[in-house]
Amino acid sequence: MTLNDKTISKGFIIAGIMNSSVLLFSRLFTNTTIPEFDPTVMSNFGLLMIFVWGLAYISVAKVYKNVKWLIAIFAVEKFIYGCIWTNWMLSNNISTVFEKDSMAGIFYAIYGVNDWLFFIFFSFVFVRLMRFGDHK
Repeated sequence: MTLNDKTISKGFIIAGIMNSSVLLFSRLFTNTTIPEFDPTVMSNFGLLMIFVWGLAYISVAKVYKNVKWLIAIFAVEKFIYGCIWTNWMLSNNISTVFEKDSMAGIFYAIYGVNDWLFFIFFSFVFVRLMRFGDHK
């Protein structure tokens, strides 16, 4: 699979926008249901940090080739969130979240899928940079 530079840059922007959607699902951090179901990871502070990570993705969209090790960190971060979500899904009943608040239910239903997809994307970009540098 070959992705050109413009497509990869768009991928970073999309990743940032997806993380920024936490503002919508959390209703600007006023939705108490999201932190209720995972107070450690999804506290309002945790949700704010998800937003900040999104800003970091957008900030490197045009210069990602210059920060290959940061892209590796993005992949690790997405891997961790993906694992946390998978564990959460195996240990919780998402229908309980939907019953309490549909926005929180949608958030819990999709955030981990998003993290796994962007783990793959960031890993792909990092491997490409390690293998080809600026030349591809």
